[in-house]
Amino acid sequence: MDRPNGIRETRVLRSWNDFSERRPAVAQFVVFSLLSTGMTVLQLALMPLIKWIFTMTPLVEQSFQAFAVNTNADGSTFFIFDYAAGALPDGGGGLAYFLAVQITLLVAQVINFFAQRNITFKSSTNIWRAAAWYTVAYVVITFAAAALQGFYKDPIYQFMVERWGSTGEAGADVVTMIVNALISVVVYFPILKIIFRQEPGPGSDGDGDSGPVPDAVERVPAHAT
Repeated sequence: MDRPNGIRETRVLRSWNDFSERRPAVAQFVVFSLLSTGMTVLQLALMPLIKWIFTMTPLVEQSFQAFAVNTNADGSTFFIFDYAAGALPDGGGGLAYFLAVQITLLVAQVINFFAQRNITFKSSTNIWRAAAWYTVAYVVITFAAAALQGFYKDPIYQFMVERWGSTGEAGADVVTMIVNALISVVVYFPILKIIFRQEPGPGSDGDGDSGPVPDAVERVPAHAT
């Protein structure tokens, strides 16, 4: 009974290895997407818990609105981070919602850093330098995602909460988290290919892999100069 399963697993692994050799970029994207999906599931599990903890604090009634960059159609100020005081959907969730989102993202991104570096890209770059660039990318993408959230967050919560109450609020959390995850997948992959590149080692062909030793070199006697 064990042998058929073992054979099947070996075939799957062999097929994947063959595919990875023929289409390395596509294989990387597949692994990247699978890990990103896992991070999204983690965020969907963490977000309600962290949000619930913060909703029991006065931080819900403390607004957090930062980085005014424009004016909305109604004349109000457009903030990159716009979390008005008060519970959703009438308010913006306040500082409580902001912290719940950012803590959830931070936990997921720390795990994602090591998973993508070691599993997807098998990077040999200096980990501290990679972490520094990853942090820069994380901050820039967080600002961009927050700016985009200003366009779709309120309509989603208004639509879902008005129809389904607390269930709609939980559903809106899921929808906004999925939108954020989709944005991250599209933006992060090309950036991480640069951050987590393979550094060529001694005697490599430039891709981090050692090339074959020419026959002429192999035939040189050990005492030759």
